[in-house]
Amino acid sequence: MNNLRERITGIADEGARTIEDQLALHEQLGWESIELRSVDGMNVCEMPQKEFDLVAAAIEEREKPVISFGSSIANWARDVTGDFSLDTRDLRRSALRMHRLGTKYLRIMSYTRGDADEKTWKSEAIRRVKELTRMAHEDGIILLLENCDGWASITPDNFRIFLEEIDDPALQVVFDTGNPLAHGLPPQSVWDFYHTARKRIAHVHIKDCYRDGEGKIIHCYPAEGQCEVLPIVRDLETSGYTGMYSIEPHMSVQIHTGNAGNEKSMRETYLTYAQRATELLKRV
Repeated sequence: MNNLRERITGIADEGARTIEDQLALHEQLGWESIELRSVDGMNVCEMPQKEFDLVAAAIEEREKPVISFGSSIANWARDVTGDFSLDTRDLRRSALRMHRLGTKYLRIMSYTRGDADEKTWKSEAIRRVKELTRMAHEDGIILLLENCDGWASITPDNFRIFLEEIDDPALQVVFDTGNPLAHGLPPQSVWDFYHTARKRIAHVHIKDCYRDGEGKIIHCYPAEGQCEVLPIVRDLETSGYTGMYSIEPHMSVQIHTGNAGNEKSMRETYLTYAQRATELLKRV
């Protein structure tokens, strides 16, 4: 794999809380870019402008490219019956911030169900994301649909339908290797989701996990679990993928569960995970 340092990064809030520490971690690793989700517990797309200006200034001072913003749009905390204006406001605000930092991608999901019936869940999730995609097109950014929480990620077939319904270059995919298993699906579903999404994959999250004897999901270092990380990366590279790989360990920090970890374990896990992921990519 050529230009490895240019093609691997990480969701930095899993390694440190402040922007200074996040940037320092990536500099220690020799990584040329960063993926932003939250800083000091605030999502980068939602934080007040004053706080964002400080974050942006730190990034600009170190001239560190930002590959993607990890937004809350349509995610596990926003169901399909909720206030859609939260998402449209987040998108407009995010686009301005992304243009400032030269960032192309904005991660979204596809809405949890709330109290909607199945038919409404599907139709409204598609309608909303279609509108968000139209807005993204206008704003000159690209939405990355993650195979995580939401209607599209319930099954590979749902994911296929979703992408077919929104056939627009402003909606691409960030494929997360660990999410299918982590969300209760069998190991084979990793490949099923991958093959369904392959033509629209623009970014990849490296995550791995396994199901223990009691059925509990345990997150682990890449290629130590049941998520076929190495074979999928190999298939990506042999089929012409030229995008980024971003680590998301989930071992010390899981924001959606409220597990914020502690700074020492966050840092140590992130550095070790980064080393293991780099070695995996070198093998390819």
